[in-house]
Amino acid sequence: MSVEQPKHGHSPLRHRRDADPLRLDSATEAAWVDVVHQMEEVYSDLIHYQVEIEQKNEALEDAQQFIASVLTSMTDVLIVCDSRGLIQQANQALEAIVGLPERALIGRPFAELFTPESRAEIAAKQRSGPLVLVDCVVELLTAHQPVPLSMNCSRRFDARGRSLGQVLIGRPIGELRRAYDELNRSHAELKRAQQQLIDSEKMASLGRLVAGVAHELNNPISFIYGNVHALSGYSQRLQQYLELLHQSALGAEQQQARQQLRIDKLLGDLPSLMEGTREGAERVRDIVMDLRQFSSGQKQHDEQFDLVHVVQTAVHWVTRDAPIKLRIGYDLPRTMPLQGHPGQIQQVLINLVQNAVDAMATTASPRLQLSMAESGNRIRFRIRDNGPGIPADHLSKLFEPFFTTKPVGQGTGLGLSLSYGLVAEHGGRLSAANDPAGGAVFTMELPRNGRQLEDTDV
Repeated sequence: MSVEQPKHGHSPLRHRRDADPLRLDSATEAAWVDVVHQMEEVYSDLIHYQVEIEQKNEALEDAQQFIASVLTSMTDVLIVCDSRGLIQQANQALEAIVGLPERALIGRPFAELFTPESRAEIAAKQRSGPLVLVDCVVELLTAHQPVPLSMNCSRRFDARGRSLGQVLIGRPIGELRRAYDELNRSHAELKRAQQQLIDSEKMASLGRLVAGVAHELNNPISFIYGNVHALSGYSQRLQQYLELLHQSALGAEQQQARQQLRIDKLLGDLPSLMEGTREGAERVRDIVMDLRQFSSGQKQHDEQFDLVHVVQTAVHWVTRDAPIKLRIGYDLPRTMPLQGHPGQIQQVLINLVQNAVDAMATTASPRLQLSMAESGNRIRFRIRDNGPGIPADHLSKLFEPFFTTKPVGQGTGLGLSLSYGLVAEHGGRLSAANDPAGGAVFTMELPRNGRQLEDTDV
């Protein structure tokens, strides 16, 4: 059997072997083309994802910078805590107040930043449930003194609504509190000024009333005083006449009438009765004169008066209706002539005595000691009580207008200020101090002739 030889000298097997590589190269090329396309798509997606990531990172950085700038610019204190109350974040306002950096604060219990009193208040609120504060005043511990804050606290949650901790925001209220205290002081001073105006009008009305009453009393008192002098003369003449009658023999009827009418006892009592009436009329006359001087609000000319009498009158007026029983010690001369305004000096003395009585309201055995001495052209009057004394920080403000330690409505704070001015108008000085043995001492120095005291007289 013969086999047909292939043309061109090639066998069929070789022809198949030469054709297969051509078909494999085409498939491989198609596969590589597909791979290249897929790689290009993946690369394009990677570039797209990279751009998105860079944009998101940039947005995240912007957000972080924005939040950081907001936290830095906040003047309120910010504390972010976890559910255990440990600090996770704080702002510069808190760092500036407590004097610690944020890294030293992170991880610490936030309650350690507050005073013990504030901690107790926060703990009491936590016992009743999750901590919620609304305008709660607490105090932060600092190196110097606690700083008051108006604190608000609320809970914070994650995206699923689970509690993550608390956010505390506090506003320093030191300046606000100082402004509020200053407003209170201004309001109190305004009320005192208003009360002083009312009291001044009352005193002016009272002065006019007293002046009118004193004027009306002056005439009948003058009549009584003059009549007493006339009756004293008549009494002496009647006594002489009756003595002449008694020297002669009296009849039985006259003798019986003399005994029944007790003429002898009447004649013995008549001089003392007339003297007592005269002294009473003189006392009433002096009281009327003192009332007229005290009630006068007009400028008076200097006149000569007895300072001892003015002191005794002022003490009598204040202490006769005083709510406490006090002992009064006098170390005064018999008289002390002085040139000035007796009504104004009397007002000063009444203020000093009244302040001493008020200061001894709770003293067990209140005692008032008055003394007066003369040295050259200077008269020094001292009034000392055995009360609690004057606080050291009040001594420099004692004569300032509207300064008072009494409750509102019980003192205007102008008594000592007015007294200081009246003494200065007389060329004198008014000073206050604490006695080493206890109690307060007020000293009034006055020149006898109304001239200013020399520096050497201090």
